[in-house]
Amino acid sequence: MFDLHTHSLLSDGELLPSELARRYEEKGFKAIAITDHVDLSNIKSVVEAIVDFCNNWPRNRIKVIPGIELTHLPPEQFKKAVDFSRNKGIRLIVAHGETLVEPVLKGTNRAALLTKIDILSHPGLIKEEDVKLAAKNGIFLEISARQGHCLGNGHVAKLALKFGARLCINSDSHGPSDIPTIETLKEVGLGAGLTDKDLVKVNGDVEELIQR
Repeated sequence: MFDLHTHSLLSDGELLPSELARRYEEKGFKAIAITDHVDLSNIKSVVEAIVDFCNNWPRNRIKVIPGIELTHLPPEQFKKAVDFSRNKGIRLIVAHGETLVEPVLKGTNRAALLTKIDILSHPGLIKEEDVKLAAKNGIFLEISARQGHCLGNGHVAKLALKFGARLCINSDSHGPSDIPTIETLKEVGLGAGLTDKDLVKVNGDVEELIQR
């Protein structure tokens, strides 16, 4: 199992990257992505720190993927931020979608999906045409375990299955109490309306993503 949306104290999380990785490792996860919040104010320092940490992480331990979450970014800044992050060694880019519990600017889902992100997180009541765009561009839509963000899970799962968009199930963890068990993430998927067969496909698709 994998969790591709986690936060350390490099943004608003509570744990050092090493602590975060170890806690997931202890729970049996194969890989995580550290995806701290960035916009153009802190992207340089956070990207450098995450990439440096991941490059020095022991290869015989849990796989740790250098990532970021572009958060409340003005839509016109997505391409610049994505291009910068890729050029600096970020392998997994999450875009903070139009969750139902934060005042995310309308049009953020669409703007993010038009760039080379990997995951649109907690996209709320995402429109059908945007789900189709995610499917076309190979961008994953997130089923979220996080309180509040999870309110759109059923809607996201239903449209993703209808239009063939890929899904991932993530915790969006910020502290020790948020770190799930593997079973918990499976239950989040089932609660969103996925079947056991769907979960097998989700896991296989995510494994393919982290091998890119």
